[in-house]
Amino acid sequence: MNYRATFTLEPEAMAFLQQVGGKNRSGYINELLKRERKQALERALLQSNREEAGDSAYQEELAAWDARLEDGLEP
Repeated sequence: MNYRATFTLEPEAMAFLQQVGGKNRSGYINELLKRERKQALERALLQSNREEAGDSAYQEELAAWDARLEDGLEP
């Protein structure tokens, strides 16, 4: 399903969009938004990983679980 959107661009932005987007300006904008969404997710994951690395209680819990991963397994 596709949606229509109406928004206002500054003249310089519209000129650039016409230049790079050609006849498929919607496709160009869609690709820009997909890239930005992916980058936003990557930034959020990186921030989450940094927070986990700084949480000593969480790291201790992980270490406890890691120590038990091989319980009962023969080499």
